[in-house]
Amino acid sequence: MISQKAKYALRALVALARAPRGEPVLISDIAEDQSIPKKFLEQILLDLKHHGIVVSRRGRAGGYQLLKDPAEITFGQVLRIIDGPIAPLPCLSKIAYRRCEDCVSETECEVRRVFAEVTDATRRVLDTATLADAIAEPGARPARMRDLAGVE
Repeated sequence: MISQKAKYALRALVALARAPRGEPVLISDIAEDQSIPKKFLEQILLDLKHHGIVVSRRGRAGGYQLLKDPAEITFGQVLRIIDGPIAPLPCLSKIAYRRCEDCVSETECEVRRVFAEVTDATRRVLDTATLADAIAEPGARPARMRDLAGVE
């Protein structure tokens, strides 16, 4: 399950992806439109700014905008920034690997084997799904996304 913070981050980024290119969006507008507490949104956008996802402009014509094209920002990238590793077990994490305390043998662990498949499939989808996909018209999901989801 993703955190509420990650959900807010994705909703804020989708709002920025929908904005006209080059036009900053006020944090108060994003907070109101997406029902996100403004103070919490400020922290989220600051994290995303430090990771090169958004940029902010001060002043009268200020606000936030995407630093990259929406097609270059994946859901997986955002989730890792906000929530950390995408892995249900510590022994499956690529960026925060830790052997399970009660593990006798990773190669023989049936639970790990099943969750390794789940994790790989989840990563494939999240690392392929972009903000551009999220704002595409319903039914216009790219073939690569239908293939990954196993949908025809």
